[in-house]
Amino acid sequence: MSLPDRFFSAIKAFRVAFFALGAAVLMAGCTVQPLYSSGAGAGGTIGGSVTPDMRTKLASVAIDPAGDVFQQQVRNRLIFLLGGGAGEPANPTYRLGLGLSSNTISAVSVDIGDQTDRTGRPSAGIVKATSNFVLRDKDGKPLAAGTRTVGASFDRPRQEFANLRAERDARKRAAEELAEQVFLALAQKLSKL
Repeated sequence: MSLPDRFFSAIKAFRVAFFALGAAVLMAGCTVQPLYSSGAGAGGTIGGSVTPDMRTKLASVAIDPAGDVFQQQVRNRLIFLLGGGAGEPANPTYRLGLGLSSNTISAVSVDIGDQTDRTGRPSAGIVKATSNFVLRDKDGKPLAAGTRTVGASFDRPRQEFANLRAERDARKRAAEELAEQVFLALAQKLSKL
């Protein structure tokens, strides 16, 4: 290897190191984190790592009363998520109005080929749940609104009780997922207030 070859390989190594260092500096500025996070390590639950100011805002949201079991499941999960397990606030700053609906859709009808009278009966279903929410301040002025929709699928076995229980479990899963979606939307909206 001659002297010019060594010289050019040293320049090439310097260029590679220079560009790698430049890329590392540029990438250090690119971080992704939730808007309501403190930047510390992530918590074990949704909303586990939140600034004290944001936690105070989230904990000061009261939720309108529920009308049926599904609405109560969504409301209870939201109270837990917003209050961090502490329950509803005594003096709320915000009030959340929820419009909830759920329905069950037959997803698949399969002839299973046995001798039972199951031809044309659905063998799977989907619970579709939708929430329209409005966040208001103490004076009733709307601050934020949105809509979230989730689905939870379930199998429909031959036994009637198992079928009812599977649908009930899917409805509960949909309620919890819907509450978490609404919680994340509220956290995003409150971070901008």
